[in-house]
Amino acid sequence: MRLFKRDFGLITSGVILGASLVFGQMVFAEREAVKPDLPLEDLRTFSEIFGRIKSSYVEPVEDKKLLENAIRGMLSGLDPHSTYLDLEDFQQLREGTSGEFGGLGIEVSMEDGFVKVVAPIDDTPAAEAGIQAGDLIIRLDDTPVKGMTLNDAVDIMRGEPGSKLLLTIIREGEDKPLKVELTRDVIKVKSVRHEMLEPGYGYIRISTFQSRTGASLREAITELKQDSDGMLNGLVLDLRNNPGGVLEAAVDVSDAFIEKGMIVYTDGRIADSDQKFHATPDDLLKGAPLIVLVNGGSASASEIVAGAIQDQKRGIVLGSKTFGKGSVQTVMPLTNETAVKMTTARYYTPSGRSIQAEGIVPDIEINGIHIAEIQESEFTPLRERDLTRHLENGEEEDNAADDAAPTGQDDADSASEEAESEAKKQPLEVRDYVLSQALNLLKGMNILKR
Repeated sequence: MRLFKRDFGLITSGVILGASLVFGQMVFAEREAVKPDLPLEDLRTFSEIFGRIKSSYVEPVEDKKLLENAIRGMLSGLDPHSTYLDLEDFQQLREGTSGEFGGLGIEVSMEDGFVKVVAPIDDTPAAEAGIQAGDLIIRLDDTPVKGMTLNDAVDIMRGEPGSKLLLTIIREGEDKPLKVELTRDVIKVKSVRHEMLEPGYGYIRISTFQSRTGASLREAITELKQDSDGMLNGLVLDLRNNPGGVLEAAVDVSDAFIEKGMIVYTDGRIADSDQKFHATPDDLLKGAPLIVLVNGGSASASEIVAGAIQDQKRGIVLGSKTFGKGSVQTVMPLTNETAVKMTTARYYTPSGRSIQAEGIVPDIEINGIHIAEIQESEFTPLRERDLTRHLENGEEEDNAADDAAPTGQDDADSASEEAESEAKKQPLEVRDYVLSQALNLLKGMNILKR
């Protein structure tokens, strides 16, 4: 019996477990076990090793611990996403979909024996401290990570809100390891944020896919339309550093922009793993241009949305190549306290592309670029009207009246304050170069459309 199905987002009290424990569709299921042919000779070998450990290991070991270790090894040897869930893991799995938890606010995986940051979560201690996707964590306080399992590392990263943890990280481009001290906090993930970039051009940021993300997206679009006289000229959908989440939310988000056709499908060896998701009529943007931003921290559900938008030619995907998490995990309860999480399928974009280990290649590739604002010169270039005896326009008198400065001290003060506020605000190109290019592209698409 299927209890519920979602993109696997195991959230612990310390961190959100990333690529090796997070992304992909999750199905809690109970089904009658299929009895395979048993390799009796290999099982005899296993039994003999079990007996020798019991009799000869330097310290006594409980049978339950030996068997759990054997099960963990059997599953972890398959791929990074298959694992055994004990009571604590199982509870964390269920709690992980609430969108609120205590910890650091990072998505992590294991790579070459180190903890790799898949993505920091918006407005969390990790994001505020400057942790970046791709960082390798080599020490937790004074404890080396090498030789730990991911669960061991996560156990250390957990802790009470307000407590501190010193991370030693290796970052590409840096000559030596960096030390970053984080203060654990209660993380409340706000899935959807929105704002107007310019009149008529909206921006929506989805940081993770939760059960209400689809509804929140619709509310955001409604508010943006209200701020734009009922119609948007274009929208930027930002999925950068979004590690995934609930599968249905990814389908809902895609469906908000696609009027018909396939969104995503899954394919595996068992019947339950074959599913297809189609779009329903109605495009909330009414055909207005759409740009989807992605990067190496965009995974799983993010890749489903980007792949659907790209294959259905509904918008342009811009940024850098995505993470490449395209496998489906099924969680099968064994008892009330334990379960097995096993990879049972791959998911595919509408055109039949498997994202697994490949990712989504953007239509327009832009890697992270930082630009600095040039200080404004004291001198301005000469214009025609600055030349002596320049020819008059013929309408200058009328325009001069229209362009006259506001009269009254209050108006002057207000204009001065607004100018000062604008001067302090960094240009979009400096704050987020990729987003500024997306906005320029939207404007160009809208001009061509008109």
